[in-house]
Amino acid sequence: MTNYPDLQPQKFIVHDDGTNAPIIHQHTIARLTAKLYPFYEKGAIAYEPLPEMMVGEYNSPVPDIILYDYDTEQAQVIIEVAHIKGFKSDLKKVIDLIDEELYGIREGFVYNYKTNYWLRYRKGDGGVATESSFSEVLQLDLGPFV
Repeated sequence: MTNYPDLQPQKFIVHDDGTNAPIIHQHTIARLTAKLYPFYEKGAIAYEPLPEMMVGEYNSPVPDIILYDYDTEQAQVIIEVAHIKGFKSDLKKVIDLIDEELYGIREGFVYNYKTNYWLRYRKGDGGVATESSFSEVLQLDLGPFV
């Protein structure tokens, strides 16, 4: 008989569309990651764009895209790709992840691929997101990449 360790309860409930995600959802994640990667390789942005990665270690939330800082070993920016029905819950997830300060995330975005609508939330924004696709952390407009 195998004894499995007790799992630590998670503060955030993570909804992972996984293989059930619509192709446009995965297409958008792939496109954003692919368009950001050359900026990372050239050194124009300091953080590596990675799709579907945990923001911490072991049972931590998994945003659609993180921009990872190898020096601090933390995600600095997160991006959630959503549709109309999941937009509010993804926005809440982004706000909670940043405001709880558990993972060092400085800025987060939610992008609605059906309406081409972006919201940005930054550490210190007090629970209020701004309509913007411009990343202050990256000094880059993410809007043209989708």
